[in-house]
Amino acid sequence: MTKSSGSGASVVAIDNKIEQAMDLVKSHLMYAVREEVEVLKEQIKELIEKNSQLEQENNLLKTLASPEQLAQVQAQLQTGSPPATTQPQGTTHSPLCVPPAQPASQGLGSTA
Repeated sequence: MTKSSGSGASVVAIDNKIEQAMDLVKSHLMYAVREEVEVLKEQIKELIEKNSQLEQENNLLKTLASPEQLAQVQAQLQTGSPPATTQPQGTTHSPLCVPPAQPASQGLGSTA
């Protein structure tokens, strides 16, 4: 009977070690997941800020663009062609760019 009680204690000891190892793995995984969540939260925050800045710039450019330029951009978006390749030869700047001579172009960087 001492042999069976000794092997029973051995099984319990092994089970305890397995449980401790699993707890250790679990805590390491949870730590890694928490770290990744923090990194992702920071990336989301930066992307939201960048999106807001781009939306402000887009709205400014829409107000400064002529109706013809807006129609041209809309047509390009519908056909999927890049803006630079379908631009008429008489146009000196991209329909989405504010010409440098306009004072409003100085404020683009400070919209965020």
